[in-house]
Amino acid sequence: MTKIAFIGAGSFGFTRNLVRDILTFPRLRDSTFALMDVDPERLDFAKRAVTRLIEATGSTGSVVATLNRREALEGADAVLCTILAGGVDVWKHDILIPESFGVDINVGDTRGPSGIFRALRTIPVMLDICRDIEEVAPSAYLLNYTNPMAMLCRAIQQETKVKATGLCHSVQGTAAMLARWIGAPAEEITYTCAGINHMAWYLRYEWKGKDAYPLIREAITTRPEVYNEEQVRNEMFLALDYYVTESSGHASEYNAWFRKRKDLIEKYCTHGTNWNPGHHLFSITRRQEREDDWKQTIEKWFAEPFSLARGNEYAAYIIDAVTGGEPFEFNGNIRNTGLVTNLPEGCCVEVPVWASKKGFEGVYVGALPPQVAALTSLSAQIEEMAVEAALTGNPRLVYQAICHDPLTAAVLSLAEIREMTQKMLDQNRDYLPRFKTLSIS
Repeated sequence: MTKIAFIGAGSFGFTRNLVRDILTFPRLRDSTFALMDVDPERLDFAKRAVTRLIEATGSTGSVVATLNRREALEGADAVLCTILAGGVDVWKHDILIPESFGVDINVGDTRGPSGIFRALRTIPVMLDICRDIEEVAPSAYLLNYTNPMAMLCRAIQQETKVKATGLCHSVQGTAAMLARWIGAPAEEITYTCAGINHMAWYLRYEWKGKDAYPLIREAITTRPEVYNEEQVRNEMFLALDYYVTESSGHASEYNAWFRKRKDLIEKYCTHGTNWNPGHHLFSITRRQEREDDWKQTIEKWFAEPFSLARGNEYAAYIIDAVTGGEPFEFNGNIRNTGLVTNLPEGCCVEVPVWASKKGFEGVYVGALPPQVAALTSLSAQIEEMAVEAALTGNPRLVYQAICHDPLTAAVLSLAEIREMTQKMLDQNRDYLPRFKTLSIS
């Protein structure tokens, strides 16, 4: 019997869908699902949902719910993590403070000043979780879904012995989108994708073994509806010749090209980003609405028929593989042990990974093309600085990491970045336990 722990189980959509997927694998149908969250009400909804899924599938699995993290983790074979360190009231300042300085951020959960501060708040919590895993579930595999993915996984893989990888749906999601654009059945597409989370590149994208990039370029340049669906990413592809994995709403924050002026935001970031409109207030409003409406959304799911079909997330396939099922290849976030030769050694890369009963084995990729390596390497080096700052409590290194952020640097002077960073440090005072001082000087 496999025990699977969900830390942050109150993330209802993830928990519900991942349990559904797990129950589609015969060897996992008798699993024990141990759900943990800090919110008793959300936890109860999650338990009810898992119970409903177990009954609907006729499996012999079971579910327990607890507010005690170590209890949920004890003896686990796999751990799925979907936590949020600090709610909207804290997170919104990651966007509002930079905006007051002219740095317009849309999503703010991965990199740049917003992503860095999210990492500073979350890394201590993640490391606490991993210490518990080391003590009560040392054989467990940790599958992390929490952002900022690369920085969290980097800290975990450096500071702990936990067998961990990070999972994001952007690789398979974008691959399916590109297939749709060129009219190809998804099962006929093969690709090699590598880089860092939210900035990985399809180094090879083929349809029936033939390069499909000419078809993608034709679709983007001749069909306005295709171009407008992902304006930022399509502009990046037309310039750099390789397609990036994360949606335009996210990708617009990670470079200096699209959000440094209001006219550029209007042109590229408000009509085809998947997070329309592209202004920061939408992101805050959307997340606040999620906080306000979550009960209604959950009750609607309980009241309606639902599908038991397996989704396209990687987690269930991985758990099946590491517990003795068929080996499974996925794009995961692991430490760079020479896998991508022109990204920093030891940084967290998103590359093809094999999962099997032997564990995780990264696939050698080699060098990224120079035109995408430049941007990717810069972001990876910034993440290295930010993780080191989080681990050592060094406010000056936080400032220096943000100095190099492409969007921030395109808008602000060094002195302005210093002032902005100091305000963000002060705002996060209660969430930075490793910082003995918050003063940059």
